[in-house]
Amino acid sequence: MEPLTEHRRVSGPVVYGFLRLVNVSTARQEALEQSLAEYCRRHELSLSGLFTERITEVNSAAFTGLMDALEVPGTYGVVLPSASHLGPRAIAAVRGKRIAATGARLLLVRKETPGPARRRGPGPGGSPARQRGHGPAPALEAES
Repeated sequence: MEPLTEHRRVSGPVVYGFLRLVNVSTARQEALEQSLAEYCRRHELSLSGLFTERITEVNSAAFTGLMDALEVPGTYGVVLPSASHLGPRAIAAVRGKRIAATGARLLLVRKETPGPARRRGPGPGGSPARQRGHGPAPALEAES
């Protein structure tokens, strides 16, 4: 009897990982690499290479290598732990446009949290702003 399709090795769309690791410990680097590999495994993507940047320049050797890899026919996209791995805002904007121009998809393991859920700085009186939950308040016990 033939094994089911789900049990056969099938290669998924080809992606390349990109990590920006400036002043990062070896343990953190390994954790980020594992998170990319796990993301690709869960989403049936073939992680064909990993480019690691230690300095942030628009045209670093790692980013140039990534751009060269994206030109290979059949490449689906780039996987990053988060958008911050593209670099500081100005550099990330340029890089994002260059990646988009290749037709590759930008896949983020951890999406940025929109507006209100982000941590806020000190409130008006210098004390940290209180964050309130979105669910209903717990019921109080009824008085007898």
